[in-house]
Order: sequence, then C-alpha cells, then structure tokens
Amino acid sequence: MKKTFLLFLFITQFSFSQKQWFTTYTDSIALVKDANNITVSFTKDIKKISPKLKFDIKTVLNTTPYLIFFYKDAANIPLWEQVIPEQKQFFYELGGSEAEGKRIFGLFFNGFYLPHELGHALEFTLYGQIEGSYQSEYLANTIAILWWKKHHRGAELQQCYEAAKKMFAQLPNPVPEGSTIEAFFGKNYEEASQNPYVYGYLQFKQFIEIYETKDLPDFDAFVDNLIKTKK
Repeated sequence: MKKTFLLFLFITQFSFSQKQWFTTYTDSIALVKDANNITVSFTKDIKKISPKLKFDIKTVLNTTPYLIFFYKDAANIPLWEQVIPEQKQFFYELGGSEAEGKRIFGLFFNGFYLPHELGHALEFTLYGQIEGSYQSEYLANTIAILWWKKHHRGAELQQCYEAAKKMFAQLPNPVPEGSTIEAFFGKNYEEASQNPYVYGYLQFKQFIEIYETKDLPDFDAFVDNLIKTKK
C-alpha cells in the first residue's frame, strides 16, 4: 500500500509539473522543482533502458546569456525576469509583441529544451567531453522531441513547431557562401551560441527538420541503439 501511494504521489506531482511546463515561469522555486521532477522522470526512462548506466543529473537555476545549457552534472535553466534585455528584445522582435515573445520563451526555455540538455548529458555520459557542433545539437534535439512524444506532449510540440517556423522565417542565413552549416557551426560554435540570431537559426532549423521527419524510432529504441552502438 505504501509503495502504491508513493507511486501515485510521484505520478501526480509529475503530471502537475507537466501542466505548468511549456509556460514562462515567474516563480523560481516552482521552476526548479518542476524541472527536477522532469529530470527525475527522464533519468528513470534512461535507467529502464540501461540500468547499469551511470546517469545522475540535477537541475539548477542559473540564468546566463546561454539561457539553458548542460555543464558537468547539471542542466542550467533560466528565469525570464533574469534574462538580459538584449535577449528579451530578440523574443519580442521575432515574436511580434512582448506577450508573444515571452510566451515563445516559455515554450522553449521553460519547456522543450530541458530534455534537450539532458540529451547532452547522456551524450557526455557515453562519450565524455564533446565540443559543441551541429551534430551534437541535432542529437540533443532528436532526443528531446522523442522524449516529449513518449510523454504525450504532442500539443506542446506542435506549438513549438509553429513558433519555430515563425522565428526561423525571420532569421537570415548566417552561413557564408562556400561553407556548409555543419562546418560553420563546428568552427564558430562558441561565438554563435552567444548570438541569438545566429544560434536561433541553427536551433529552429533543426527543430523543424526533426519534427517533420516521419520515420524516427520511438525514444526507447533510439536511446537503446545509441547506447549499444557507442564507440
């Protein structure tokens, strides 16, 4: 009975977190609590696939110009009120209004991108320190989309997709003539990751492409193959 109650409590807490997630938080305590519930759920899913894999990640509030990122053993997440004005202006401009820009921030940075960073954590666990690259971001975006699909968040992913198309349509292609997007971001990743107009081009492009792909496996099969084929 006790185990059943605890399981019910966890499911209830996680379901509540999911209802709040994909919105722009104003309460930093609630943000971290809900983010950690999602991180626990993601970790449980990984452990079911590979019980022996050491995967112990926490989530911390740490608003920087990178907005959301994985470092060492933590996914660092942002609070809107702490975002620098220049980056808020990016969302206002491409969103078309302050309200829409703030909403889109919530969809992605208090929403979609947490399992993206946990995907980077999984990549780090499997391969060790990895330099930022187009391929690494593509992997993390794929993991995030598949994980949200596993947890039946298709409606929120659809909202992210529509927002990504809206934002991407307004961003100039930063890749110089004669280069490829993979080579450009591999060479300029650090600089690009601090410029929302350049980095947004990469991220929104990838989201749209992966979301529109019809033949992806489910999350469990994708991660199981990733672990089994680790070199």
